[in-house]
Amino acid sequence: MKLIIKLGYGATAFTWLVMFYNLFMPFEGNIGLLLNILLGLTIIMHGLQLLIFNTMFAAALPLKAKDYLMVYIFGVFGLLAYRQKVLQK
Repeated sequence: MKLIIKLGYGATAFTWLVMFYNLFMPFEGNIGLLLNILLGLTIIMHGLQLLIFNTMFAAALPLKAKDYLMVYIFGVFGLLAYRQKVLQK
């Protein structure tokens, strides 16, 4: 499971990097527009995941700012990492 989480972190970080690179150095044609749309959708979806994460776990478990940041940046892989951390305790 740790390998899957690390691979997910890498893939997600690469995706964020490409989408932000496109903001400053836009790709030609429709791919640039598509990446801008995907960036907006990713921001919204990760925000919704963060809201769900807060709603489900805030009352039962102590959450730190780092936990929220990891869920926002890495999405479901951040949730899986948090789950691993909680299960190890």
